[in-house]
Amino acid sequence: MTQSGLEVDLLGELTVRRRGEEIALPRSKKTRALLGLLLVTARPHRRDRLCEMFWDLPDDPRAALRWSLSKLRPVVNDPCRVRLQSDRERVALDTSDIVTDLSGIRALMEQPEPALEELQQAAQRLADPLLDGLDLPEQAVFENWLRAEREDVVALEVRVLARLATHPRQTPSGRLSAVRRWCEAAPLDPEAASLLIRTLREAGRAKEAKAAEREIRARFAEAGLAFEPDGDDTPEAPGPAARRLLRRQSIHFCTAGDGTRIAYATVGEGPPLVKAANWLNHLELDWDAPIWSPLFRELARDHRFIRYDERGNGLSDWDVEDISFEAFVTDLETVVDALGLDRFALLGISQGAAVSIEYAVRHPGRVSHLILFGGYPAGWRVEASAEEIAAREAVMTLTRTGWGQDNPAYRQIFSSTFMPSANAEELAWFNEFQRQTTSPDNAVRFLSAFGDIDVRHRLGEVRVPTLVLHSRGDQRIAFETGRDLAARIPGAEFVPLESDAHLLLGRDPASAEFIAAIREFLGDG
Repeated sequence: MTQSGLEVDLLGELTVRRRGEEIALPRSKKTRALLGLLLVTARPHRRDRLCEMFWDLPDDPRAALRWSLSKLRPVVNDPCRVRLQSDRERVALDTSDIVTDLSGIRALMEQPEPALEELQQAAQRLADPLLDGLDLPEQAVFENWLRAEREDVVALEVRVLARLATHPRQTPSGRLSAVRRWCEAAPLDPEAASLLIRTLREAGRAKEAKAAEREIRARFAEAGLAFEPDGDDTPEAPGPAARRLLRRQSIHFCTAGDGTRIAYATVGEGPPLVKAANWLNHLELDWDAPIWSPLFRELARDHRFIRYDERGNGLSDWDVEDISFEAFVTDLETVVDALGLDRFALLGISQGAAVSIEYAVRHPGRVSHLILFGGYPAGWRVEASAEEIAAREAVMTLTRTGWGQDNPAYRQIFSSTFMPSANAEELAWFNEFQRQTTSPDNAVRFLSAFGDIDVRHRLGEVRVPTLVLHSRGDQRIAFETGRDLAARIPGAEFVPLESDAHLLLGRDPASAEFIAAIREFLGDG
């Protein structure tokens, strides 16, 4: 940390220090909660989203936000460094020289063999709630965010306690204390439960071990799970699944050649699998999406799963001049280069398939496997009739007015083409998701850009193993388009899915076929 940097405690009561001296924080609870949000997320936020999270109508949320920012600037800014940055659209906190207790613990967990004393200190810090005392029960959006972040901190606590309980220098009493806390934090973790029973037996506390086993079996049975203690007497560090790898992803930003900031995220361990961005993505909200969440969690079980939000969408910059196919390809190149990936599998969905094809042709040595789902090589303007173009332009007009609204006409277009089997709850989720993912103007720009895609001349140049999947009843991109795509890529394997969805719902039986086909293709099955 530089001499002028800040030190922040996020666990327990929010505390900010400059050169060791604690800084007085604003008395306003919402203002301190806003600071906590900016520190934890470490990314730009749209002003309208912050207003929605912290203030209610009929008050003046924008004025309240301006007031709160004015109170925070003296806290985080220095005479020579402006950390709190804002314009008419966004608010961001530059955290490059801010050290938090939470970031320190996460860095510790990246070490292959952290010291016992450091793990003990981390476990002690994690006993305190994140942003303690900054709950805002009347602000549902903020409360939902805070609840999710606290769940992530619990997942981090589980990882720390697991390492602490299995540390080679750990004492018997220290192991028992750590594993008890591990079981409290993760009551349905079979590895924690097994280790607790084993540790009690090793300590000569057989009666207590039997009682613990009865209680654990009852707890698992109540949750509909079976439990059999692990008979291995040698405590081992838990594997990726036990560490609940998917509860935490790491979000970062890189900058494309035209200055556009692209948000990308990594989660999981194993060979890298990059998913090219497609429309309707949001790195944070996707994990709760009925479309993406179950599929992403499965893919991250045995891979370092990498996603990014394309420009104009999600956590990436929305206010951009260039939304085009070439820009989409450049963004993929930028993310791959930022991560320093030499060779990886590449997944393209919908228009992301064309982006992936173009990337694979440009960089054949870097793509080990190419996976395409619901893809098409040419956009809706290419060789289309005047009637087809007129129909698409009508949809674009409706999108501009219906985006993110409870518009029955627009909902019908979505439900009948993207996911026909969606229920009312899933469609309601989509309405809210649209509003948070991109703006109405950008949605129209995306639809227009998709119409100009044309990689037909590239299909014969693909030189990497390719798997093409397509739903038989896809009403957005015809099944014949997917079959033709596979036929024109040399050696491509084609897998038809028994579904009517262009975007697979996690509950769709075809989702299991999708995952199984990918695992077999990648050699994971």
